[in-house]
Amino acid sequence: MVFKEEIIKRRTFGIISHPDAGKTTLTEKLLLFGGAIQEAGAVKSHKIKKSATSDFMEIERQRGISVSTSVLAFNYKEKKINILDTPGHKDFAEDTFRTLTAVDSVIVVIDVAKGVEEQTEKLVEVCRMREIPIIVFINKLDREGKDAFDLLDELESKLKFTVCPLSFPIGIGYDFQGIYNLWQNNLMLFKEENKQKISDTINIKSLDDIRLIDFIGENASLKLKEEIDIVKEVYPNFNQNDYLSCKQQPVFFGSALNNFGVKELLDCFISIAPPPLAKESTERMIKPDENKFSGFIFKIHANMDPKHRDRLAFIKIVSGIFKRNKPYNHVRLNKKFKFSSPNAFFAEKKEIIDQSYPGDIVGVHDSGNFKIGDSFSEGERINFKGIPNFSPEHFKFINNQDPMKSKQLAKGIDQLMDEGVAQLFIMEINGRKVIGTVGALQFEVIQYRLEHEYGAKCSYENINIYKACWTENYQKNENEFREFKKLKSKFLAKDKAGNLVFLSDSAFSLEMTKQKFPSIKFHYKSEF
Repeated sequence: MVFKEEIIKRRTFGIISHPDAGKTTLTEKLLLFGGAIQEAGAVKSHKIKKSATSDFMEIERQRGISVSTSVLAFNYKEKKINILDTPGHKDFAEDTFRTLTAVDSVIVVIDVAKGVEEQTEKLVEVCRMREIPIIVFINKLDREGKDAFDLLDELESKLKFTVCPLSFPIGIGYDFQGIYNLWQNNLMLFKEENKQKISDTINIKSLDDIRLIDFIGENASLKLKEEIDIVKEVYPNFNQNDYLSCKQQPVFFGSALNNFGVKELLDCFISIAPPPLAKESTERMIKPDENKFSGFIFKIHANMDPKHRDRLAFIKIVSGIFKRNKPYNHVRLNKKFKFSSPNAFFAEKKEIIDQSYPGDIVGVHDSGNFKIGDSFSEGERINFKGIPNFSPEHFKFINNQDPMKSKQLAKGIDQLMDEGVAQLFIMEINGRKVIGTVGALQFEVIQYRLEHEYGAKCSYENINIYKACWTENYQKNENEFREFKKLKSKFLAKDKAGNLVFLSDSAFSLEMTKQKFPSIKFHYKSEF
């Protein structure tokens, strides 16, 4: 019985948004409400040399952006909450896509001034594909921005949401006075001098309460009544089943930097968000309350603590209880591993745990055996789906700048590629290494980390590649495949797993190759 209670207590979710919408700030404030931290680091402030709790890599602190997903856990109102704070920058989107395989629900953060941005649309598309329930938090209400109804329209038109506002702002920007919480029927007033304190809520039975005028003034109370009438008339009532089946998206308003509206979001979230859900494997559906342990690696991070050269694999527990020092089967290698010091996370702070339950994220030490997407079980052959490599957008040759450090460079490239930071292709014709990334900023991150974590220096050289395509000789036509390899030898490479990849130099060349060799299929992702 305790096992099932532990599962019901858990909430594992990701926070996603466009860069600068305030995602990391919101993560911090959720931790603050959960009592996990005493004081929030000023995320952007360079005067206070503090950076956000969840941004623990040195390069993140310097740039003020998240480049790697961090995992944070805390307890709140008898619920165990696991947050995965993801990078918003499009150059690091692949890390976010992989992280979305490990969450049961998502909070999308929208900037009140910018509204729905391109990166948000892409991330929401992935959530929709994976049928992940979504709550929306419209942030930065203390700044000038778009009208609340315009933002709700934008969510409906651009993201195809069926929105259901559960709180509503009283003014925006200079006129911002607070929010009316439709979920709990109370009023929360914003006081500029209370910026870093948690504001008190005022319980009012209805908007006809005569105290409303005293609190926000006659004009604002008339306008609020009109707006709430429109909300109740135009938008559907909240329905938890619709939310869980992705047919409805609750919307909250607030200002994460000022601790405003965050508690309302958190209180509602823990009561409506799903506990750990069943996950599909290639063999069958795995339910969280099954007795036998299963889980998968969705992220690998080398050198979380550069002093110790450690490399951690993040395992999402899907079913059963994960126990310290118990041997588990690594499905791909068909080999048993046991973990003497599995970690639970609080950004870069780790503590050793004896057991974990479905929904939890556990960090285990990896000496180079594991890859992203690897599955663990108590013996059954289970392969969890949906963690492919995508065809990169940018490609460069990588060169060694210091011949004395060849070993360190090779090790660094090897480990960073296992992390999924980028992809490595080794040219068949001359053995040269090509790095492929989703965004150009990744090259800087690789260069920085190779130097500061591995003591190796590299430089890049441009290469003209349009697309990397994984090849499959699906008609088993050996003569045609041999001819293809002979004619296209200078465009062929192997990926890290030894799969043959065609590095096409233009869209035209790719199209012509497809026509010339009809028995070969070209895939834009490694899982086909």
